[in-house]
Amino acid sequence: MTNNTLIIGGGIAGPVTAMALQRVGIDSDVYEEYDRGSEGAGAFLTLAINGLEALRVLDLHDLVCDLGMDSPRMRISNGRGKPLASFAQPSRTLKRADLYQALRDEAVRRGIRIHYGKRLEDASVTADGVRAVFADGSTAEGDLLIGADGLRSRTRTIIDARAPRARHVGLLNTGGFAHGITVPGEPGTSYFIFGKRCFFGYLIHPDGEVWWFANPPSPKEPTREELAAISPAQWRARLMELFKDDTGPMLDIIGATDHILAGWNTYDFPTVPTWFNERMVILGDAAHATSPSSGQGASMAIEDAVVLAKCLRDIPSTPDAFAAFERLRRERVERIVAQGRRNGSGKAPGVAGAFVRDLFLPMVMRQMARKNSLAWMHDYRISWDDPTVTAVSNGLGVQGMRSVW
Repeated sequence: MTNNTLIIGGGIAGPVTAMALQRVGIDSDVYEEYDRGSEGAGAFLTLAINGLEALRVLDLHDLVCDLGMDSPRMRISNGRGKPLASFAQPSRTLKRADLYQALRDEAVRRGIRIHYGKRLEDASVTADGVRAVFADGSTAEGDLLIGADGLRSRTRTIIDARAPRARHVGLLNTGGFAHGITVPGEPGTSYFIFGKRCFFGYLIHPDGEVWWFANPPSPKEPTREELAAISPAQWRARLMELFKDDTGPMLDIIGATDHILAGWNTYDFPTVPTWFNERMVILGDAAHATSPSSGQGASMAIEDAVVLAKCLRDIPSTPDAFAAFERLRRERVERIVAQGRRNGSGKAPGVAGAFVRDLFLPMVMRQMARKNSLAWMHDYRISWDDPTVTAVSNGLGVQGMRSVW
């Protein structure tokens, strides 16, 4: 049994992985690149029902459900105000910073050690385990190392120097929180609008605050420096221009937002060939980043943490446990990446593409609802008590997983 683990990354996946390992008797330290006060990156995210149920396995469900708002319904329209689809998709939407902070605080409360300002520079396998070297010159040693370090994972490139680069999907992200405004709709529903030139989404919090995001198209991938050079005022003007010919509350929401978030690129990973070596493994976005259009990025990372802990609990050999983890997760997560790619492809399709989308999307969504065709994604459940070794030896392709239909 592994006794000490180095976890690289203190976002969502890192603390959850540490708490999952703790449950199987594995001690761990989390190493976060940024300082303690850097949790506020990003706007908000959605935890799908499968991710919430994975949190329940670790007694974290109630903690998370005190944050944000339930968002069990979705309504989609186009830029002319025409309804395209409406369907149920149980989930909870939370401010990213609140989720980060809650998970980190709970991990600390449970005795997990979190070290800040520790950017991984290098790592190597030793005779007894693994040794990590950080940019500040400090080092750490453990039995194994888990890379929960996100899209630009250093762990991924240490494991495989030829690891692919994330794929830019041709969209930018920005958003914010609007106050003192009344917009059409009700709390509990996510409203998505395919504008003529830009995609927009918003939710109404029970306290009246409006949470929103926009996905301006960008065939070229801007650099970090180019994005950082765009001021909030420039973002506001750009968004106002993009939505000026659309029907909907977009202009009012943008106008009522005091601070528009700095933009960021959208990426995914079609596949990452190598997830592990004899002492190191990656999970979450480091292994399989999906477009936000899937609504599954955080949920996938949480599922990974629970499944990996089970594999390490039930399989004595660390390389064999890592291999089982990959075998049990790869097909599911890559299918979700592909789904996210399809979901995002309609956000900037051009005039002809928008015509086809608006014509066929209502029919497609009705068929999907009737057949419950996304049940494979949302009905995934992890049974903590089922042994990994049994599921693997029976060739089930899912580790102690039970689908509830």
